[in-house]
Amino acid sequence: MKPTLYILAAGMGSRYGGLKQLDGLGPNGETIMDYSVYDALRAGFGKIVFVIRKDFEQEFRNKIISRYEGHVPVEVVFQSMDALPEGFEPAADRVKPWGTGHAVLMGKDVVREPFAVINADDYYGAESFQVLADFLRGAANKKNSYCMVGFHIENTLSENGGVSRGLCQVNADGFLTGVNECHGIQFVDGKLVQQLPDGTTAAFPEGALVSMNMWGFTPDYFGYTEQAFKEFLAEHGKELKSEFYIPTVVNNLIQAGTVTCKVESTPCRWFGVTYAADRPDTVAMFARLVEEGKYPSPLFK
Repeated sequence: MKPTLYILAAGMGSRYGGLKQLDGLGPNGETIMDYSVYDALRAGFGKIVFVIRKDFEQEFRNKIISRYEGHVPVEVVFQSMDALPEGFEPAADRVKPWGTGHAVLMGKDVVREPFAVINADDYYGAESFQVLADFLRGAANKKNSYCMVGFHIENTLSENGGVSRGLCQVNADGFLTGVNECHGIQFVDGKLVQQLPDGTTAAFPEGALVSMNMWGFTPDYFGYTEQAFKEFLAEHGKELKSEFYIPTVVNNLIQAGTVTCKVESTPCRWFGVTYAADRPDTVAMFARLVEEGKYPSPLFK
């Protein structure tokens, strides 16, 4: 059974200033997620599912999905504020859905096999997809067996500002015990620091593994996250900016002893467009990878 790649592409891109999911950054206008799809297919994934917003569906189909015709089956699901369990409704003034945990839940009716979750606007590297595909193929007949690809912090930074990363806590057997969200991580005067909630800074451990939202799940995850989302809505559903995140669900399941999550490290360097100023470097990086023969140009013919 080939695993499915589930791509989170419904974000606003507020810091970037536009729909960065659709921004052509490769030599022939390829988006970051085009490279992710290409790497996933090489690693053995068999289906792609995108979660997007309904308001840019046609543009997304024209610019993105049309490229994959004849290469891989593709499905689309939608994240919206009214996509809620029965008995719940959003606050009247809320303007955005509930984050990554909510976005994954939108796929519960179309994903029946082990699946990977990634962000549309992050480049993860071919080796990362291979590690994830290998794990998911081994999990085909299992339940409650998850995986997260961990990146070395130094391979995930932006030169244009601090970044938020999930610091992984890993036990001696290589399993995740928790993810702590850290913010404003960057080098200052040659030292790696993070910004604390009170505005001060503290050292961040060099060489640490961090989460870049690259997960591997078995389908039982949907049942767990749906129940967790109901509990979340009961407590926070009327808040205007509350968000429901994947790591929160995974952390709680690990702490309860319900699931395990193996951390697989990758040597790959992440890059993306967290800030608009990141764009030129990302364009240059893709051009370099094409010149080195790592990717064809165009990617899909």
